[in-house]
Amino acid sequence: MTDSNAPRIGVDSYLEWLKGEGIPTVEDFGVDMFSVGTRPWARLGVNAAAVHLKGRGDFVNMFLLDMPPGAATSPQRHLYEEVLYVLSGRGSTTIEAADGRKHTFEWGPKSLFAIPLNTRYRHFNGSGSEKALLVSTTSLPAVLNMFHNETFVFDNPHSFEERIGQSKYFTGEGDFIPTVPGQHMWETNFVPDLAAIELKTWDERGKGSKNIMFILADGTMHAHISEMQVGTYKKAHRHGADFHVMCVTGQGYSLLWYEGDADFRRVNWKHGTVFAPPDRMFHQHFNTSATPSRYLATAFGSLRYPFTDSKRRSLTGGGADGLKQGGVSTSVKQGGDQIEFEDQSPRIHQLYSEATRTAGVEVTMDAFR
Repeated sequence: MTDSNAPRIGVDSYLEWLKGEGIPTVEDFGVDMFSVGTRPWARLGVNAAAVHLKGRGDFVNMFLLDMPPGAATSPQRHLYEEVLYVLSGRGSTTIEAADGRKHTFEWGPKSLFAIPLNTRYRHFNGSGSEKALLVSTTSLPAVLNMFHNETFVFDNPHSFEERIGQSKYFTGEGDFIPTVPGQHMWETNFVPDLAAIELKTWDERGKGSKNIMFILADGTMHAHISEMQVGTYKKAHRHGADFHVMCVTGQGYSLLWYEGDADFRRVNWKHGTVFAPPDRMFHQHFNTSATPSRYLATAFGSLRYPFTDSKRRSLTGGGADGLKQGGVSTSVKQGGDQIEFEDQSPRIHQLYSEATRTAGVEVTMDAFR
């Protein structure tokens, strides 16, 4: 029996809210999103599940939306930010501004888009025979724990018109904002295909490494896409919790360890696998496929709006003005959080050589290790 007079301490308002939503919650170090079971979610009118990764931190969560053929979500608006990635299926999303103007865009596999803050929206599955799977990364835990008032979060009339941006941001167009390698930005609300978007060279993370940072709906949610070439891997680095890493193309694995650990934790990945490195845990990504491999990373705190000192250090190196190499691409010997190839454990390359030999891929690291 629960004592109704017991003091309420240590409350997590987000977890309390989630218990009442009636959808399953999956918790693990890494998750294959294609294998997550879902149940009807009355709030959205489609099937769904919540996904909590061990390294998600206090700020973010994931939802998997499982939309049957021809289904549409109920109209939504909310005071938390949301970045969505399309695992499979084709459909559209309609966003309605406060003045009644509507923006509709069509998405397909590997599309990425953001919902401008507190705008009304609906998702539509455009197929009459196939379901659609969408994965969202949201700031709901931070927002609900900040205000602990469901009505304020889900029924707030305030309009953030400035977040909607230009009409072209809903068409797949955007604005390229050049800065320095690793911080080049693409500002938009919608990316039609993460496998096709042009990336920029970022050799500081490993020769042949490429990336682009996204500014989506002028939001605080972070997203970037990175690429590793065939037969290569990236340098190890660490940062704060909440970066959710999801494979988009290719396959491979990541090794994770804390400083001083005698062994590694390994996560094998393919399209749809997502994991979140825990706080300050070193991790290193390895491409074992015969094609370049891309992965999407989402988090709370963007390059434009880092929100926390930890995110500012990771993304900009700590400078409030930005335009500097982030801590994740600066050697630990220089006060950063990256392990250079010459300083890594010999076991790292040995394990990679074994993995690529099994996969029939030629290692091309020796020329620049």
